[in-house]
Amino acid sequence: MKNKHKELIGQLTDKELLFHLYATQLFLLAISLVLSMVLPGKTRILGLFDWGDKAVITIGIPAGLAIVILDLILMKILPPSYFDDGGLNDKIFSGRSLPHIVFIAGVVAVSEEILFRGIIQEKTGLFIASIIFAVIHYRYLFNWFLFLNIVVLSFFIGAIYYWTGNLAVTVTMHFVIDCFLGMILKVKNGKGGLGNES
Repeated sequence: MKNKHKELIGQLTDKELLFHLYATQLFLLAISLVLSMVLPGKTRILGLFDWGDKAVITIGIPAGLAIVILDLILMKILPPSYFDDGGLNDKIFSGRSLPHIVFIAGVVAVSEEILFRGIIQEKTGLFIASIIFAVIHYRYLFNWFLFLNIVVLSFFIGAIYYWTGNLAVTVTMHFVIDCFLGMILKVKNGKGGLGNES
């Protein structure tokens, strides 16, 4: 199954990859909208964001940077096979311009946090939301370390949301993680700089 997944990723053209990436994020937002209307209790998604909250800067950014630093340390001391997701992250980020990496990280952070923290965690609690978040990242199911990593990360982000009650904090944290790791992949694969995408 892992090899088939890797093969499918290898066959995707860049346009197909971006189409699937953005279509998936739109789909998550659509699910959020539907669930906010059908699940019991009112969910005012925009009311869950408070960008003026100091926790966005004092918790969201440092927590995101701590995860990035921990990931970098683990990448230095553990075998590369522990981080093998079938090449999808490399393919998503390596050939992108820095502004495009920032845009992708923003879209993913907003859509995933609205669904998993703003809707699912609000309605079902931290445990169920965290497990669903981990399972949705299906490419990590083929690698025990990445799956454990995403489960722990999901609980951590969920705990931050539970603690702050502010989606702006978790969106910021999620954005920092995806953005910095995306930039690191770009540089690691020798496609650094601000140039155009290939």
